[in-house]
Amino acid sequence: MTKKCVLTPYFKEEVLYSKDELNRENEDGITILFYLQQIYPDEWENFEKRIYDPKYGYTEKVRTEFVREWVSYRGQTLSRTVRGMMYYKQALELQYFLDYAKDGDLFGGYRTIDTNNKNHRNIMKEASAWADIKFTYVVSCQIYGTQKVSTDARERSCYKNILNLMLTYPSLRVAYIDVREETINGKSEKVYYSVLVKGWDEFDEEIYRIKLPGPPAEIGEGKPENQNHAIIFTRGEALQTIDMNQDNYLEEAFKMRNVLAEFLKTHHGQRKPTILGLREHIFTGSVSSLAWFMSNQETSFVTIGQRILANPLREGCGGFTSEDSGY
Repeated sequence: MTKKCVLTPYFKEEVLYSKDELNRENEDGITILFYLQQIYPDEWENFEKRIYDPKYGYTEKVRTEFVREWVSYRGQTLSRTVRGMMYYKQALELQYFLDYAKDGDLFGGYRTIDTNNKNHRNIMKEASAWADIKFTYVVSCQIYGTQKVSTDARERSCYKNILNLMLTYPSLRVAYIDVREETINGKSEKVYYSVLVKGWDEFDEEIYRIKLPGPPAEIGEGKPENQNHAIIFTRGEALQTIDMNQDNYLEEAFKMRNVLAEFLKTHHGQRKPTILGLREHIFTGSVSSLAWFMSNQETSFVTIGQRILANPLREGCGGFTSEDSGY
């Protein structure tokens, strides 16, 4: 399987909604929590039954954290995007298990693996290591270093939430721009670095640090430069660029091994493709009439348009693709 990396740019958007944000009323007197309860009534009812089930014995503090996650996973947050992209690793681990496990283990099922069993434990370690080789995920949090030392409550909250994401998903890497004052030829000057960190033992640990020739965010536009400074930390032959308002599903993640094989095929007697466009699922299409219109526009432009241009007109190798969902 072709190695791949996912890259997501992030600036100051929401990472995980706080308790105050859940209950803060807008100009119409409606809170985010109330709004989502009306949009997803069945999911909220089932969720309440789970967190208030006596057999689990959840405390009020734990229930509050679950509610924060429930709301954040239904909004445009970084937590939702990271959770969705990390489904790729789960899918790869399961595919490794199906390819290399013994017949007895296969008949027992993936979820019946006993971690106390040495053979089962080895399979899980091998599957995790293989998935880490084939898949990496880098989130370019441009001002993560500033948020880390900021005294602003919201900035500190974003830093802590990003750190918790790294601790929750050990394979996640965060790249950011670090600015330091250094003495050069007797003068104090600002020096810029691209830094890659990972979560380790309740803190972030620096992996790489690369000196930059100048302030990258001031040379070009913010979002492209945020991606450009972090692209050196990506690994593999394929790169998927994902915005932080996009999600993923485990079912879609299972397709990725076959999708990446398209890069190895020659289409229409020409060279192998270098860009591959994928259909986007717009989950906000049912929110309003404007969202419905934009959802249909995306389907027409990305899904229908690229297929017409790819085959009859033979424009390029991968057809007409979207910047947000392309490789």
